[in-house]
Amino acid sequence: MNFVNEGTWDRGGRTVVGILLIAAGWAGLVSGALGVVLIVVGAVALGTGIIGWCPAYTVCGISTRKV
Repeated sequence: MNFVNEGTWDRGGRTVVGILLIAAGWAGLVSGALGVVLIVVGAVALGTGIIGWCPAYTVCGISTRKV
C-alpha cells in the first residue's frame, strides 16, 4: 500500500523550507521560544518532505501527487 500524498514539487519545497527553518533556529538567527518553534516546524516540514506523506493532507483528503 502506498501512502505518498505529496507531489515532487511539494516534497522538494517542504525539504528546502524545513532545512532553512532548522538552520535559522539552530544558528541562533531567531532565539528563545520562537527559535525552538522554528526548529520543530522545520523538523516536521523536513520529515514530511522526506517521507512524502502529510497527515494533514490525509485528514483533508488532499493530494498533490499525480497518479
